[in-house]
Amino acid sequence: MLGYNGMENKVITKENEQIKAFFCSLDKMLDKIETALADYRPTLKGERFLTDTQVSERLKVSRRTLQEYRTEGRIPYTHFGGKTLYRESDIQKILDKGYRKA
Repeated sequence: MLGYNGMENKVITKENEQIKAFFCSLDKMLDKIETALADYRPTLKGERFLTDTQVSERLKVSRRTLQEYRTEGRIPYTHFGGKTLYRESDIQKILDKGYRKA
């Protein structure tokens, strides 16, 4: 069947390889957006705050150990609305202070 421009018209279905590739790329892009949104933490006066779960994962310590660090005064934190929060910059400072070059 020829179209108005003299070219052959084809029906493109979801089984078409180009369409499959397009939707696969779209799915990957959506996954990346979802990951970015899940990791997004808005700033408060330019500062990002982390939960105890996030800090324990980053430091590779248990939440109980993190609680001991708070009790001993080894790690700065704030309590707000029943949550314990840590400034990301404070955590980075602690890591930088403990860094030893090879």
